[in-house]
Amino acid sequence: MIPRTLFDADLDGFRDSVRKFLEQEAAPYHEQWEKDGQVSRALWQKAGELGFLCPTMPDEYGGVGADFRYSAVVMEEISRAGLSGIGWTLHSDIVAPYILNYGSEEQKQKYLPKMASGEIITAIAMSEPGAGSDLQGVKTNAIKNDDHYVLNGSKTFITNGQLADLVIVVAKTDPKEGAKGISLLLVETAWEGFEKGQNLNKVGMKAQDTSELFFQDVKVPAGNLLGPMEGQGFFQLMSELPAERLQIGLTAIASAEAAWQWTLDYVKERKAFGKPVIKFQNTRFKMAEMKAEITAARVFTDRCLELHLEKKLDIPTAAMLKQYTTDLQCRVMDECVQLHGGYGYMWEYPIARAWADSRVQRIYGGTNEIMKEIVARAF
Repeated sequence: MIPRTLFDADLDGFRDSVRKFLEQEAAPYHEQWEKDGQVSRALWQKAGELGFLCPTMPDEYGGVGADFRYSAVVMEEISRAGLSGIGWTLHSDIVAPYILNYGSEEQKQKYLPKMASGEIITAIAMSEPGAGSDLQGVKTNAIKNDDHYVLNGSKTFITNGQLADLVIVVAKTDPKEGAKGISLLLVETAWEGFEKGQNLNKVGMKAQDTSELFFQDVKVPAGNLLGPMEGQGFFQLMSELPAERLQIGLTAIASAEAAWQWTLDYVKERKAFGKPVIKFQNTRFKMAEMKAEITAARVFTDRCLELHLEKKLDIPTAAMLKQYTTDLQCRVMDECVQLHGGYGYMWEYPIARAWADSRVQRIYGGTNEIMKEIVARAF
């Protein structure tokens, strides 16, 4: 097998700590969280105390200044354990970098330490009922009025939507413009006019709170514009999307690896016609095919992780990674359910949950059809 060379002894120790924490503090409660439609806030606070939230954040903002490999470890272990309700990755590795990279010093001091501690939970609101992957088509608008913006509109499919205390909202500050009219605003959910809609009932990821958000004349202080001037939102989004797509790829492969291992354990134990299922040639061939594909995808993913650490991961490569790994993830899940037989369709088996959870990976972060278009434009 091809060894992973990106992780040293310190990272291995960190991985063990994350794994043990998830086994003790998350796995026993995840079934209840699926019924509740969200994880507990206490989990976030415990994770913050141990440095599992925003590990790449500089010391002065409450983090430990680790490199992105530490974030990769957290998201891989969450995925490997099938704990799809935990929305740390979006909070730590999508929202936090926006504030760190584009926020004012005042914004950083106000929000980042509380994000690292788990005191506040965050989300990013891009998708709308009429605009998913087409970010230029957003209708939510924020019109400047003296020292504040008046925010109106709605968003949907927002991860961490019910728990969120702070949301980065993608809005048109100049509705007459396309991409040049988009800005990002830091909006606190406690402000008047901000309403959280229903917690959406999804096919999978049952413990992940995914919500509709509504804004009716929400007064957003002008100082909560992300970046030095209006109209920078689309550039900011495009700059950060490769990292988001890398994260999706990392979770896709970790999830596929876990599913393969669960299935191997199962087919060794399960008997049919008087012998273990693994003894049938079809089973062995299917397992071998999946192992080869997962191994190839793991090497590709780790190389993209290296490029990201070197700040060289470009938009087309990240799009290829997202499309390839999530397509593979769904194929692996389907094969593994088949090899489990009827039990693979039972919710108490982790493969059934993982199969349902995996399908959305080909949709969010930009649909895989959009990923192919991005790659094709780079020819």
